[in-house]
Amino acid sequence: MQRIGIYPGTFDPITLGHMDIIRRGAKLVDRLVIGVTTNPSKNPMFDVDERMAMVRREVAGIQGTAIEVVSFGNLLMHFAEEVGASVIVRGLRAVADFEYEYQMAGMNQQLNDRIETVFLMADVSLQPIASRLVKEIAMFEGDIAKFVTPAVREEVVARIEKIRVQD
Repeated sequence: MQRIGIYPGTFDPITLGHMDIIRRGAKLVDRLVIGVTTNPSKNPMFDVDERMAMVRREVAGIQGTAIEVVSFGNLLMHFAEEVGASVIVRGLRAVADFEYEYQMAGMNQQLNDRIETVFLMADVSLQPIASRLVKEIAMFEGDIAKFVTPAVREEVVARIEKIRVQD
């Protein structure tokens, strides 16, 4: 029986921290489904299709586990059931992440106790990275090269230039 895991997130943009969790999470399952979700409250810089393309490009070189990138806009547990997942992979950066993720894992377990949530601690050097902060740094013309791949950096910088022209 194939062990399927999901790694959900907005990935706006995908960071080196996300990539660390994807590489490590992929080792735990036979197939990893990266679920790119819509969360309008996060005010995304990139639309879902752009984020999916970005994630697909970034994970293309990861060997060993089948990785699929799909979008979803429904309840996480419904999405997990749709793809046949038995594991949800979540990354933790700090205590604040743990409190939120712990509560979410408890609620998800109430919805479906056959799906386990696995927490992976981000690599120490990557713990402070958050997409929200990457966008903020870039908006104020700071260098985000330490937090994202060169290709993602180019996309973020280009998007910010486009936003500035529109304003």
